[in-house]
Amino acid sequence: MFAVSLRYDVNVTIGLYLFRFSMDHTKLKNLPTASGVYLFKNKPGKVIYIGKAKNLRNRVKSYFHAGRQNEPKLQALVAKIADFEWIVTDSEVEALILEANLVKEYKPRYNVNLKDDKSFPYIRVTNEEFPRIFPTRKVVQDGSRYFGPYTDVHAMRSLLKAVRKIFPVRSCNFKLNREIITQKKVKLCLDYHIHRCPGACEGLISEDEYGKIIKQTVAFIEGKDKAVLAQLSAEMQSAAGNERFEKAARLRDQIHAIEIFRAKQKIVSVDDVDRDVVGIACEEENACGLVFKVRDGKIVGRYHFYLTRNLQQNEQQVLESFLQQYYVKVDFIPAEVFIQYRLEQQSNFENWLSQKRNSRARIVTPQKGEKAKLVKMAVHNAGLLLQELKLQKMKQKEEKPAGPVAALQQALHLTRPPRRIEAFDISNISGSDPVASMVSFWDARPSKNNYRRFKIKTVQGIDDFAMMKEVVTRRYRRLLDEKADLPDLILIDGGKGQLSSAVAALREMGLQDQPVIALAKRLDEVYIPDFPDPQNIPRYSSGLKLLQQIRDESHRFAVAYHRTLRRKRQVLSELDKIPGIGESRRKLLLQSFGSIREIRKATLAELKSVKGIPAPAAESIYRFFSSERNKSDTVTEEEFA
Repeated sequence: MFAVSLRYDVNVTIGLYLFRFSMDHTKLKNLPTASGVYLFKNKPGKVIYIGKAKNLRNRVKSYFHAGRQNEPKLQALVAKIADFEWIVTDSEVEALILEANLVKEYKPRYNVNLKDDKSFPYIRVTNEEFPRIFPTRKVVQDGSRYFGPYTDVHAMRSLLKAVRKIFPVRSCNFKLNREIITQKKVKLCLDYHIHRCPGACEGLISEDEYGKIIKQTVAFIEGKDKAVLAQLSAEMQSAAGNERFEKAARLRDQIHAIEIFRAKQKIVSVDDVDRDVVGIACEEENACGLVFKVRDGKIVGRYHFYLTRNLQQNEQQVLESFLQQYYVKVDFIPAEVFIQYRLEQQSNFENWLSQKRNSRARIVTPQKGEKAKLVKMAVHNAGLLLQELKLQKMKQKEEKPAGPVAALQQALHLTRPPRRIEAFDISNISGSDPVASMVSFWDARPSKNNYRRFKIKTVQGIDDFAMMKEVVTRRYRRLLDEKADLPDLILIDGGKGQLSSAVAALREMGLQDQPVIALAKRLDEVYIPDFPDPQNIPRYSSGLKLLQQIRDESHRFAVAYHRTLRRKRQVLSELDKIPGIGESRRKLLLQSFGSIREIRKATLAELKSVKGIPAPAAESIYRFFSSERNKSDTVTEEEFA
C-alpha cells in the first residue's frame, strides 16, 4: 500500500490509495471501509463503470451479493467485471468530486454520460492585460474565464452580438501589452472610430478603465444586468454633471440597449437570488437534462444536454449524475439550485457546490407555489426536447439516401447505405513534410466541419503504407475512445498496398466488420479487402462518380495542407540562412514585425531597436535582405499565404 497526493482540476487534494489486482473474494475482503471511488474494469482493462461510496467495502461487495443477481440492470455489468480499482478519499464530498472528474475522463459505458459535450461552445474572456471576448470550443487552462457550455448556439451568438453592440471591447487578435502600446506597433482600426473599441492599442484607455468595462461585460453575460444598469446610470449622471455630454450620450445609448435586451427576457420571480432550475426527463435509454438560468428574477438562458443511461437508472439517479457532470464543467455556481427530486446525498452536493462558489449554495426541491411551477416547466421542456430527439432519429431512419449513395451501396453489396463516408490521402515530397487528410461526406455532400488533417508522427522516410496505417489508427482509435459513431464506409486513396495497411490497422482495433475500400488513381479501380482483383463498377455509375469526387477532394485537402507546411518551413528557413540568427532570435523578429515581408522592409535602425537582437545581428539581417544576390532565394508573403 502506498499513498500519493494528486491535484485535480477542481483544486481538491485527495489522498490516493490505488490497487491493481485480479478479481477474487480475498480482494473484496481487503477493501477499506472508508469513503471513496471504485472503478470496475472488463477483461481488456477498460473502465466500464465508476461509482462512489461512503463505505467502499460494503458498496462494492453489494454488486456480487447473491440476493441482487436477479436484478436485470446489474446482470450486464457484473458479467463483464474482471478487475477493479479503488481510490480512498478524505470525505464523501471529495468522493463526489472525484467521481464526476473520472466519469468525465473515462466516459464509462455503464455510467450516465452527456452526449457530444465536447462540441458545445463557450464564451471566453481571455486572461490578458486588455482581455478579448469571443466564442470558442476549446478550453485552455491559462487563467481565462469561460461561460457555458451553450447548447443553443443561436442564443450564444445573440448574446455576443448584444455584448459587442453595448460594450466597447476590442475585437482584434493582437497581443497587447505596455511595450507594444508604447512602441505604437498596432494602429487604430474602424471599431475605434465607430465607438466599438476604446483604442487600447494606442494607449487611449488605461488598463484599469478597460478592466471596468470587462467587469461590466462579464456581469451582463452572467445575467446581472440590473447591477450593470445601476452602475452605468451613475456614470451617466456623473458625466452629465461634469458637462461631458458626449460620454453621457454614449452611456445613455448603452442603458437603452440593455433595457431593450432585458425586455425580451421572461420574468419568473421578484427576488434577486441567482438560481438554476434543473429538470430531467427520461425515456428508455435516453434522457435529457435542462437548466434554466435565472438571474435578477429573469430567465437569461436555457441549456439542455442529452444523456445515455445503459443501466436503466431511475430519474433520481439520472438527475444526480447530470448534476455532477454539469457543475464540474461550469465556473459560476448560483446561490440556489431547484430540482424535482431530493438527492440521496444532498448535503454532499450542497457542500461541493458551496466550495466551488466560496459561499453557501442550497439545493431545493420546491413542493408548491411559483417555484414548484418553475421546476415543472423545466421538466416539461426537457420532455419536449427528448421527444424532439426521438423524432429526429425516426426521421433520419426514414429518409432515403441520395441517388449516388444508393447506387454505391448496390455496387459494393453493402448491408446499409454508405451515407457517411470518410476518405484518407497521404501527401509528401521525397518524404519531406509528410501529412495526411481525411474528408467526410454525408449523403454525397461534403461535411467540412468534420474534415481532419494529420501530421505524420511515427514514420520516417518514404513509406505511404505505414503512413496510411498510422493515420487510420489515430482516427478510429479516437472515435472508439470517445464512443463516437463510425462511418458507413472508409475510402482509401491508393491501391491494394494502402488498402491492406488500412485493413490491418482496423483489425488491430477489433474493427473486422468495418466497410473499407480503396480507389486507385490510374484506372479508377475499386479494391475491397480479401479480393485480389478490382471490382467492376460501370464507368457511368453515379456511385463511382461519387467515389471519384470524394477521392479528389481528399487529395486536394492533403496537398493544400502539405504546401502550407512546406512554405512555412521555407519561410522560416530563410531566416536560418542569416549568420547569428537562431530559433530564439527568429521568434523575436517574427513577434516584433509579424512577417518576413515586414522584416525585409525594416530599416537598420528598426532592426537594432528590437530587444534581444544585438547590433551585429541586426546588421547581418539588413545586409542579407539588401543583397540582390539573395532576392531570388526568398519566399514572398503572398506565396506563404
